[in-house]
Amino acid sequence: MILLSIPCACALCCSLLICIALCFLMNCRQGMAATESPASVNGEYDPTTDKARKAKSDDPGWKYGYWANLSNRNEVTCILCGIPQKGGIKRLKQHIAGGYGDAKLCQSKNLTTTLRKEMREYLVQNKRKRSLFQDEEDEPTKVVEVADVEAEASAIHHPSSGTAAKQRRSTYQFTKAAPKAANKSFVEMLRKTPEEVVEERYSDSYQPTIGASLKPKEENDYVDMQWVLWFYECGISFNTAAAKQFQIAVEASIQYGSGYIPPTPYKLGEPLLKEAVKLTSTTRGDHEKAWNHYGCTLMSDGWTDRRGRHLINFLVNSPEGTYFLESVDASDEVHDANILAGLLEERIQKIGQDKVVQVVTDNGANYKAAGRLLMEKIPTMYWTPCAAHCLDLMLEDIGKLQAFKKPIARARRVTTFIYRHARILSTMREKTKGDLVRPAATQFATSFLTLKSLHKQKDPLKSLFVSEAWIGNKLAKTRAGQHVHDIVLSTEFWNSVEDCLRASGPLLIVLRVVDGDEKPAMPEVAALMKHAKEKIKLSFAVQSKRSLLRKIMDIIDRRWENQMNHPLYGAALFLNPGKFLALVAANDDAAVGDLKGSFLDVLGRMVENEETRKKIDAQANDYEKLRGPGFSNKIAIQNIESMNPIDWWCSYGGRAIELQRFARHIVSLCASSSGCERNWSTFEFIHTNKRNRLLHKRLNDIVFVSYNRKMKSRFQMRRQKKGKSFDPLVLENFDWDNEWADSLHVPTQGGRGCDCDLDLTWQEVDEAVGASHALQGRNLPRRARNSTSAQALDDDEEEADPHDDADVSDCEDARAGSSDEGQHNGAASIVDEFDDGY
Repeated sequence: MILLSIPCACALCCSLLICIALCFLMNCRQGMAATESPASVNGEYDPTTDKARKAKSDDPGWKYGYWANLSNRNEVTCILCGIPQKGGIKRLKQHIAGGYGDAKLCQSKNLTTTLRKEMREYLVQNKRKRSLFQDEEDEPTKVVEVADVEAEASAIHHPSSGTAAKQRRSTYQFTKAAPKAANKSFVEMLRKTPEEVVEERYSDSYQPTIGASLKPKEENDYVDMQWVLWFYECGISFNTAAAKQFQIAVEASIQYGSGYIPPTPYKLGEPLLKEAVKLTSTTRGDHEKAWNHYGCTLMSDGWTDRRGRHLINFLVNSPEGTYFLESVDASDEVHDANILAGLLEERIQKIGQDKVVQVVTDNGANYKAAGRLLMEKIPTMYWTPCAAHCLDLMLEDIGKLQAFKKPIARARRVTTFIYRHARILSTMREKTKGDLVRPAATQFATSFLTLKSLHKQKDPLKSLFVSEAWIGNKLAKTRAGQHVHDIVLSTEFWNSVEDCLRASGPLLIVLRVVDGDEKPAMPEVAALMKHAKEKIKLSFAVQSKRSLLRKIMDIIDRRWENQMNHPLYGAALFLNPGKFLALVAANDDAAVGDLKGSFLDVLGRMVENEETRKKIDAQANDYEKLRGPGFSNKIAIQNIESMNPIDWWCSYGGRAIELQRFARHIVSLCASSSGCERNWSTFEFIHTNKRNRLLHKRLNDIVFVSYNRKMKSRFQMRRQKKGKSFDPLVLENFDWDNEWADSLHVPTQGGRGCDCDLDLTWQEVDEAVGASHALQGRNLPRRARNSTSAQALDDDEEEADPHDDADVSDCEDARAGSSDEGQHNGAASIVDEFDDGY
């Protein structure tokens, strides 16, 4: 057994020896192959060309890198500079391309621009795409690139992808504030947009930031001075600083940082103007939603500019606001009914024939004829004249009555005298704490609003003309000065002013409603006119005023019945629950029947489907008698008078859906084309003598941007100031170019108020100085014109020679320092019957 085991052990040893010999031979052969391979240069080993030290890949990065240590393949050494790069072959390519986070750029002299571009393009093309944070309107599958492919590597800072945290940060991109911007810092992502900052500034809870509070006052003063110098140097109106867009632009510049280069004149006139038009056009979407829901009013008006071009404006009004569509240069056309009807019809088709409920224009004969043609072509639409224009003509006719013409001329004499002399004007402002003249959108509204202002400030005015400042002034000794003195101290004059206000005040209230386009006026106009007529009748109920009352009512009835007797006004009043149901409760069958007839006329014209008409008619009977599941609701009845007609129908008309839809289209209408009048002021502001070479296309684009953005801001401000008094008739800026003020351009100042604390009654002062008696003497027959006696002017001369005291200066008074300022401070204005809250 022992002899047999020995040969077996020898066999195992032999096998082991054979294996060792074979391994030795293989290693020797590999060494010989390595020696003979390209990795050997002049008999020396070169690892940069060793294929065993590079991955088997088509990645171009392996042309310039290798594994120096085969046991650590995460570290790739750059062949160009010999510096190892931790992070794999991608980090090596970032090292060669440069501009990627903490990957240091290769400093080798052999690195060329072509090589860097090759690496950068490969990185961009093979970059992993990640879904980023998107806006609500973006598609959920949208993928946004992190970097701009076209940007130079030296100008772009690419986030490093070395850690997971850095990779996550590199995907954050907020496209809302800056859609094309590169990655933002964490602070920039948390920062509010300029629009949000300014909106917060207008809120009641606004507080300045800590950084702004800690800024030294000198820095703030320096920035203020730079803006001030720009305003002064370029002659920019100071009111522009109150525009919200001005503050947004300043905030956007601050967030941009140092180095911002403002746009050039070319950019302002061409590329940026086109972008502004495109941006402003996006607001049309909100208006179109309102047009679909409520219907709309197409407004149009014509205007001739400084170059003799006749421009026709087209605007659209709805509860969302007034939107400027465009203007048309119709200089080469005859402005007859056919041309105007064609232009209007073209705009109606662009808006949508089913959306346009009415067309409102002025009361010119050509527009009336165009309206009739439109109503024949489009049977579901109405043409209505401008209610503001009609009321303005009423005020004009009333102002021409002899009983009102005289006090208006005398009042104008007082204001022009005061505004023509600086010292008297300054003293007047000290006593009244403001101005007398109330510039309005129209001439006749200006007259009556100024009369109201004079009556409100009559005590400070009287105290002015009995003060030392007046008695010691040379103007007091002139014929014109004595005339104004007598007017102001005359009780007869103030009584006639009160008659003017009693006749015009109720009409001005109606004019305010139809002229203010924030609130639909159609359902209110007919009721307000009825109330105004009743109030005027009560004001002139005395026997001595019967003749004057008859003349006033003849003017109102003639204008209103001839122009505004329109079924659309009756239908709107029928659908105004706060006004109509009060007539039903009062059993005013005549008024109710008339309004119901107007409603049926409008229903038969606007609703073509017979079945729908029947449903609306039946639902209208339920509404009139407050029955049915919707109209008998306790909350609906409770809010009849307190809620706006639009809100009431939207809240409680849902169970009578056909009538609700019809009512929305009627009670949401405006009653005037005042938006066109406001737009002409925008044209006039832009198309000045210095800019009268503007082409119509550019002029139209500028007005499009300016008007629509102003109207949007205006409606936002009105909604923010809901409940606060606002007079749409009064211009925001003082207008020196009107017949109630001198044409000297002196800046206005101060607010409104009245300071008076007198011991005597003004009736006693009038009797003491004989003011009324002096005015009555002016109506006596005039003597020969060559008479040298001091005789007062008659009424026809009130306006004939407004500068008859031009040779007298009030700047060289013997008693220049005398004044009674400070004697009438602290008293409140007297609220009388003519104070209507504005």
